[in-house]
Amino acid sequence: MLPALLERMDIATCLSLIDLLCAREFPAARGRTEHGESGPGYHIAALRTSEEFWDGDGGERDETRAQFEADRDGLAERLGARWGRPQHFSLYSVLDRTVAGEDLAEPWAGLSGHVPDVHLWRAPETDRWIALGVSQWAEELPFQLLGIVTETDPP
Repeated sequence: MLPALLERMDIATCLSLIDLLCAREFPAARGRTEHGESGPGYHIAALRTSEEFWDGDGGERDETRAQFEADRDGLAERLGARWGRPQHFSLYSVLDRTVAGEDLAEPWAGLSGHVPDVHLWRAPETDRWIALGVSQWAEELPFQLLGIVTETDPP
């Protein structure tokens, strides 16, 4: 069963955007796009963004995090019908390695600073990695459901 807040139209839009990113060429230089950002070997799109959390006791933030994770999981069910069960890939060790000074490839190094883990597939028709993750840069900033398409293998 799919989460209520990620309605069919939103799922269709998210799937279409992921398909677009899978087909789109990667740019030569990093930059902003109409959906997020792209760089050599990757595209990152914000599929959904919450409100900010400047006020409140944290309860709304916890509820929103849970809903974004449920939305990610619901979208992962649909992508799983295409590519099978996703790998669960933690980015904590990537963050540790980056903080320690290791030079890791994008998008993984940058994502590790605000996305704790991703659901990950290898799409055989494009030979690209597709990932879904929930991002939050800081407690007061919004959550984002991210779709990531890259040709760069996870570290």
